[in-house]
Amino acid sequence: MSAALIGLSGIERIFQLGDSEVHALRHLELRIDAGEYVAVMGPSGSGKSTLLNLLGLLDHPNTGTYRLEGRDVTTLSLDEQARVRSERIGFVFQSFHLVPRLTAAENIALPMTLAGIDPAQRAVRVTQALKDYGLSDRASHRPNELSGGQRQRVAIARATIMQPAMILADEPTGNLDRATGEDVMRLLEELNRHGVTLIVVTHDAVLGARARRQLLMEDGELRHDSARQASNA
Repeated sequence: MSAALIGLSGIERIFQLGDSEVHALRHLELRIDAGEYVAVMGPSGSGKSTLLNLLGLLDHPNTGTYRLEGRDVTTLSLDEQARVRSERIGFVFQSFHLVPRLTAAENIALPMTLAGIDPAQRAVRVTQALKDYGLSDRASHRPNELSGGQRQRVAIARATIMQPAMILADEPTGNLDRATGEDVMRLLEELNRHGVTLIVVTHDAVLGARARRQLLMEDGELRHDSARQASNA
């Protein structure tokens, strides 16, 4: 059995909206091993994005424990969580989230810049990333000068430049045409084949079916886990 990358135990996430409480996540128990390819699916309001934000240390549970690579990250300070996020987690979003005033090369370098990595090493790694993602001739272009597919490739290069343990992708093809979306998914799946854990949140059943494991969320609860079903079978 592979080593557990993610372990969630007794996770609850409650939001206060006026006088009412919204249980975004309920009684969540989940293990994801290193190298898995997981699709998180479900209707709007089911808890998919809340789960993704929690896994990415962009949000925290009200109760429960989140262990990442064996470490209880729920007990870390905000600075320590930011360091883990920078070094171990890559994010790919539907709307790219590139910095408009930075070039493609500068956007890719941004995580290394924030981490204080030596400029010479940054330059070498960015040059290689631009080559790997077919962006060498777009290095000096800003996001508004790139196509949607090129922007998403810049976002993926940025997400992987720190060599994270996992990539969290939130509707990564949502703003792309089908052919471009297919190219983006092939890039992400190639990273997974090289050992990076890939977790994709999607409304698209066809996209979700590409993953080796499907999690179905509903009303903040994990209602179906294809790995559990296979194990029971």
